[in-house]
Amino acid sequence: MAESAPTPVPVPTDAYLHLTAAGVSVVIDATHGRLPAILHWGVGLGPLSEEDAAALALAAVEPTPGNVVDVPVRVAILPEHHAGWEGKPGIVGHREGAAWSPRFAADAIAVAGVEPAQTRTDGRLVETGAAVVTVDATDEVAGLGLQLEIELLASGLLRARATLRNTAAGTYSVGDVTLALPIPVRAREILDFSGRWSRERVPQRRDLVVGIHEREGRKGRTGPDAATVLSVGTPGFGFRSGDVWGIHVGFSGNHRHYAERLSAGAQVIGGGELLLPGEVRLGEGESYRSPWLYGAFGEGLDDQAHRFHRFLRSRETHPASSRPVTLNVWEAVYFDHDADRLIDLAERAAALGVERYVLDDGWFTGRRNDHRGLGDWTVDPDVWPRGLHPLVDRVTSLGMQFGLWFEPEMINEDSELARAHPEWMMQTGERVPVPGRDQQVLNLGIPDAYRYVLDAMTAILTEYNISYIKWDHNRDLVDAGTAPDGRAGVHEQTLAAYRLMDELKRRFRGLEIESCSSGGARVDLGVIERTDRVWVSDCIDPLERQQMMRWTMQLMPAELLGSHIGSGVNHTTGRAHALSFRAGTALYGHFGIEWDLAKATAEENADLTEWIRFYKEHRALLHRGEMMRADEIDPAFQVYGAVAADRSEALVFLAFLTRSVVSPRGRFTIPGLDPDRRYRVSPVTVGTADPGRADPPWYSDGAGVVMSGRALATSGLHLPGSFPERVVLLRVTEHPHG
Repeated sequence: MAESAPTPVPVPTDAYLHLTAAGVSVVIDATHGRLPAILHWGVGLGPLSEEDAAALALAAVEPTPGNVVDVPVRVAILPEHHAGWEGKPGIVGHREGAAWSPRFAADAIAVAGVEPAQTRTDGRLVETGAAVVTVDATDEVAGLGLQLEIELLASGLLRARATLRNTAAGTYSVGDVTLALPIPVRAREILDFSGRWSRERVPQRRDLVVGIHEREGRKGRTGPDAATVLSVGTPGFGFRSGDVWGIHVGFSGNHRHYAERLSAGAQVIGGGELLLPGEVRLGEGESYRSPWLYGAFGEGLDDQAHRFHRFLRSRETHPASSRPVTLNVWEAVYFDHDADRLIDLAERAAALGVERYVLDDGWFTGRRNDHRGLGDWTVDPDVWPRGLHPLVDRVTSLGMQFGLWFEPEMINEDSELARAHPEWMMQTGERVPVPGRDQQVLNLGIPDAYRYVLDAMTAILTEYNISYIKWDHNRDLVDAGTAPDGRAGVHEQTLAAYRLMDELKRRFRGLEIESCSSGGARVDLGVIERTDRVWVSDCIDPLERQQMMRWTMQLMPAELLGSHIGSGVNHTTGRAHALSFRAGTALYGHFGIEWDLAKATAEENADLTEWIRFYKEHRALLHRGEMMRADEIDPAFQVYGAVAADRSEALVFLAFLTRSVVSPRGRFTIPGLDPDRRYRVSPVTVGTADPGRADPPWYSDGAGVVMSGRALATSGLHLPGSFPERVVLLRVTEHPHG
């Protein structure tokens, strides 16, 4: 995941550290051998001197009002109760009731810059660019060791994690290891997300008041209602304005995000893994490492999102090849698998220009519905007497990749595996948990169960030419214990799922994995370390997807978001939409189709061919360009798009969601371009034109208009006419005479 391979350089345990990258500064107080505290995290400060850093530290010292501790309270990145911090502590744990309030002393600090030659020391100040700071600390009385890693990435994204070690005899029981980042008092408005199955990432705002705003995920997976990115900003912050600080816990199991304001005025945002009772009990010499807590500062939500996107795109594991047009057959056939019909779908897809074909649920033994068969990962001979070879061979002969659906972490009680090994189902004590979607969770924390799934999947991937797995996860981990003693097992299960993904990718080089979890219930930076895209939602109604794609992009860029064209009448909502709206919405993502193509008309096939061609022509811009979202001026429509890194071009989407209360609707703006260059903005029609237009002059002749980037961002253009539930596309190209 790292953006660099730095070499650590030891620095004194009595120093200030200034890290800076991409317009962001992080100033760390590591003086007097204490755990590090952040003095500044936000807009870049420029070069600092030791005197500047000391002044920042002095300015941050709180007065000591009455009825509190008699010393200024210093908030470390791992907040310490002993220091007088009355908010959520960084460590909750104990040694048979003792050692519950540790006091760490820093033993060693090392700084590793991306380019060590840029790191300089000025007295007690160490100043560098993007870098990782490692702090080793101990509490001899509590018998604990601690390592903190604080990294400012080249994207300006900040991340931190902690490793806690038991250095003494006996057991240390860990309840929480929670990191926190300070935010200024002017940040007083919270934005995070909620949602449910088929309507993920619904934004919600509220004031930050005295107390704690805490979002816990206890589903054993990220969840459709996850906070995703919890942000606190200056009141009224939007996509293009306002200072905003946000955090994301990069973990796919139980987790928490929180924002806290104390009556003394201090404010922090933080998070970590949510550990169930007894999940982490450290014997002597054992350790627990928290997931990464990511912090993103931005001048507006787009700036914040760009930091996540640039980081993800900088990884060695980020998909390098063009994202192939994908056909998934789920909504075409469901469990009704028939080789001739599925081969016919493949031939129709290839004729349209589809590049990847995915066979969904229903191919394995006894799987004629969703009540049985999970865990029996062998091809069903009753449906596929010759195995999957006829279909796989035909798909690959047509020049398409072949993908296959698995749900490796789940098991049906009605399966051969459950009958052979009922103890492999996660359960607490002697009871089997209440069913969910007629299934239980297969305990991958049991070594034999893990090996069984790994061997079964390896056998399938070895026999067939499979380059892609749709990895599903359709059940919350409720009452998820480990037989026979019933210990809580979500922590072990999550790490085992990660190991399984990592091992399959090691064994099968080039294999891609999609994270699907009842749709969008496992969307996080932990799972994306080992997968290549996420399925945003099981709902592909374009009206719903407009909002879900818009807000999922707060964390992940378009190329990682599965985005498909559904059938004319949506299978989840029952709404009917024009093909242009379905395709125009799906275009800005990892584009695909989820539709019975045998039912498409000749005109629809012709339009699909055009949309696929257009996607292939522009996917480099869509998947490498910088996301742009204009601030809302009317809830009836939204403006968004992709702007090339060199600002030479953009593709802009005008999404008309409903009917406005005014008509005509006024002007819209296009932010994100070079203010000093001139651009031509022109309409784009893909396939059959939408009817019912009443367009302004700049749009109606098709040639568009030439304006400066500054004028487009501030004055704007009058909206073209459109029925509701339509998308209008605009090409923005640098004018050669600008």
